Amino acid sequence: MADIRFTVNGVDRRAAAHPMARLLDVLREELALTGTKEGCGEGECGACAVWIDGALVNSCLVPAIQVDGADIRTVEGLAGETLHPIQGAFLAHGGAQCGICTPGMLMAAARLLADNPLPTDEQIREALAGNLCRCTGYMRIFEAVRRVESK
Repeated sequence: MADIRFTVNGVDRRAAAHPMARLLDVLREELALTGTKEGCGEGECGACAVWIDGALVNSCLVPAIQVDGADIRTVEGLAGETLHPIQGAFLAHGGAQCGICTPGMLMAAARLLADNPLPTDEQIREALAGNLCRCTGYMRIFEAVRRVESK
């Protein structure tokens, strides 16, 4: 077991985990941050996407030891006193259905909007390409990103 120290959603945390444990499992099982979902466990679906030091990554592919000293943001950390604008847009435009892909989609969309507040449709498609959705057909998700009210 390794003593891993990192920041999650602005809070200093530590976990005792096998160095090769998946970050996804540490977040869900050790820290009870269950908003991050496991879809495929192979880095193909994006449901487990989080930010590590500002970069969007699939947490099912990240060994826990790799985040020692890192700054992590999960879907639970998107909202502050109010919903993050992308969360409000997902609600307003029906961007979520079953909920499995939603955390990863929100994290990918929020990363895109932080870097580019007025993305083109092509940029939206590219930014969300690593996230699979089986319910919405993507159109409502893309519409939500287009219509974020903070623009």
